[in-house]
Amino acid sequence: MKNSYIPEEPIAAIATALAPSALGIIRTSGKNCLELISHVFSRPKALLQAEGNTIVYGWIVNPEEKENGKNKKIDEVLVSVFKAPKSFTGEDMAEISCHGGTAVVSSIYNLLLKHGFKEAQRGEYTFRAYVNGKVDLTKAEAVREIIEGRTKTSCGRAAGRLAGSVYEQVESIKKLIMDTIAAIEVSIEYPEDEETIADAFDHSNLVQAKERLYELYSSWKSEKLYQDGARVVLCGKTNVGKSSLFNALLKEDRAIVSDIEGTTRDWIESWVSFDGVPARLFDTAGLRATSDTIEQKGVERTRDISKEADIVLYLADVNNKNFEEGTIPEDDLKEFETFKEIPLVFVWNKCDRLGAENKDTQSGESGDDDLSKKNSDKNGNIKKPQLSEKIVEKIPLLKEQVYISAKTGYGIENLSKTVKEILIKNSGTEREQAGLGSARQEKAVHEAYNCVVHALQSADEDYSLDAAVQDLEDSLDALAEVTGEVTPDDILETIFNNFCVGK
Repeated sequence: MKNSYIPEEPIAAIATALAPSALGIIRTSGKNCLELISHVFSRPKALLQAEGNTIVYGWIVNPEEKENGKNKKIDEVLVSVFKAPKSFTGEDMAEISCHGGTAVVSSIYNLLLKHGFKEAQRGEYTFRAYVNGKVDLTKAEAVREIIEGRTKTSCGRAAGRLAGSVYEQVESIKKLIMDTIAAIEVSIEYPEDEETIADAFDHSNLVQAKERLYELYSSWKSEKLYQDGARVVLCGKTNVGKSSLFNALLKEDRAIVSDIEGTTRDWIESWVSFDGVPARLFDTAGLRATSDTIEQKGVERTRDISKEADIVLYLADVNNKNFEEGTIPEDDLKEFETFKEIPLVFVWNKCDRLGAENKDTQSGESGDDDLSKKNSDKNGNIKKPQLSEKIVEKIPLLKEQVYISAKTGYGIENLSKTVKEILIKNSGTEREQAGLGSARQEKAVHEAYNCVVHALQSADEDYSLDAAVQDLEDSLDALAEVTGEVTPDDILETIFNNFCVGK
């Protein structure tokens, strides 16, 4: 590995953001780390005699500077002591909790470096935990996912992997394969008891392993969605409320909102959560013909961004009867050509103008009684617009029609759930259990699956028992890469280089 990870060498890192805060934490690990800290601690004896999982109060002092004949005090701290092997890294560890000023945190950290500690590299603490058997690679990668998670749901699924869900699934599959290998080995020792390879062992374990492996490697597409997020683009004509919806989904005023057409001339983006699914949400310029060069450029960018979207939310004003009647101009209809191959949700905005909220008992909005009556049928039901067949034909991947009011919040929750359902369905799996956490894991599990499939084919085509055993042993090697029992150095470097310093 290019990283100069040296197990047991004492390392230190600032584990919290280097910014003004209530607390800062400097994390240390390695051989003699407690002894080294004791050299700059006001109560060295208490620290060295401390039991594991205890906290020692004192001061960090600089023995090289004196005040009134005593070592100069830097900050009042608490030192959390962890003894091997009952620590995150499996080594002796200590975490210094100090006041969170950037100057004091940096001073303590630099003092430790002067007294025998080495700067920790990216992922070095988690690497030591892996080397010392505290975590397997699936758990190590889950640590990074939790740190980088963009939604509560994303972090929850990563926490499932950290708790060992993937490891347990892999181990259960390995047992099925190893039991099969054991049965085949018996047949090899006593071949006279079997007429063909098909009779040599019970295939049920291998069939079960194949099914579990397929389900496991298929889970990566869904997990990738929760990790990387989706691209969701807001499109529509001018003044339909795209920027208002953008702000409503972000729950903050990011985009400028006005009644003047062409206010948004370029796209802006931000991360949002669609009912737990992270997404990059793009607010774009309104689609219309314009002689304004700058606005025209914005419209072109809108079309380009939309072509790369995972899903498009196309907004329209509920009062625009053209979408119901199919009488909108041809140049407007051509806009839908952009979305022929992209899943699209048609969003009817400004439903507060229909008085629809007055009829929605779950919205909590009172609405306007006069509007409700004006837009109700004889049974008192609100008459909501529907796209004409002419429009629907232009949008082959139209998924849903949703009714909202970006102004009041009516229907926003339903829109979020609708987008999530579409994205999850497109990912190919709706499993609740946490699946694979990286492309590396998916590649290894897919290889194990192919080996098991080939072993079953060997049995069906009556190849030698040795051929089936070789396939199954290859599948075990592939699964060993998932958990890190067998892993090339370059893979380890890639994994731990993506961690932050201090983790």
